[in-house]
Amino acid sequence: MINRKLIRIKTVQVAYACCLNEGRRIEDGVNMLLNSLDTAYELYNTMLSLMVEISRLALRAHEAQTNRAARLGLAGPNRKFVDNRFMLQLEGNRSLQNSRKSLRMDWTNEEEFVRTLYNRIMDSDFYHEYMDSGKDSYDEDRELWRKIYRYIIIDNDEIDSLLEDVNIYWNDDRFIIDTFILKTINRFTADCGDNHPLLPEFREVEDLEFAKRLIRQALSGTDYYKNLIGQCTRNWDVERVPMMDRVIMQVALAEITSFPTIPLSVSINEYIEIAKSYSTPNSARYINATLDNISKQLIADHKLVKNA
Repeated sequence: MINRKLIRIKTVQVAYACCLNEGRRIEDGVNMLLNSLDTAYELYNTMLSLMVEISRLALRAHEAQTNRAARLGLAGPNRKFVDNRFMLQLEGNRSLQNSRKSLRMDWTNEEEFVRTLYNRIMDSDFYHEYMDSGKDSYDEDRELWRKIYRYIIIDNDEIDSLLEDVNIYWNDDRFIIDTFILKTINRFTADCGDNHPLLPEFREVEDLEFAKRLIRQALSGTDYYKNLIGQCTRNWDVERVPMMDRVIMQVALAEITSFPTIPLSVSINEYIEIAKSYSTPNSARYINATLDNISKQLIADHKLVKNA
């Protein structure tokens, strides 16, 4: 699940923290990065659990409505939403059940907030279309929850506030994690059983090795990368370059010089995008120019060879 884009962002965050605390050992930085990636995967399970909790609250509401209708001698309410086959699969998923035991965010303690989400679902046009349609298909059940996640859970400021109380980086992670949630929903099929696999923390073991090697190279080569940056800023003291810009270039140079199979343009573009989100408005252009100049000089000096 965790891709290299997220690994790069997390590595920059950890490298920045290590620069603020120069007494940290390199292995401390590695452990910080791995823990940060673990918490990103925890967020993935936390957001899946939120959908389950909404469904459980809906069932409690349905049971109350059913009891009230029985007392009044009326027909019971429509069960289509609480019998949604995709959600029954997700709720029964063993991997999610096991992960819920260790999650720091317990949505059962946020019933009032979960109820506001449930009410928004009840008020949505796509919910009413679902309940009123004459269709009865698994694909329709799954599509409803895809819409719920996309239109009610994503970009929800109240959720961001609750998550920030647990981990200050989770709001930065959400834009990637949300895409993985939608992919997970799409991966479910009508014949999925309780053991249907969720997305693994790392898609490939190579991504984990990439993360560990990248942070080690970034931290062990601090002086070398700082010197490279300084050579390209002769008219400007490198210490006057914003720290975040220096850290982004430090990690970028670690990748550029340590991973010959990753194309140069890919590495530079990835860190330009990080700069746009995490540094000053002018940083992306400056970082682009500096990394380009350093790379050209390393190639000219035969110190940089790319296999891709």
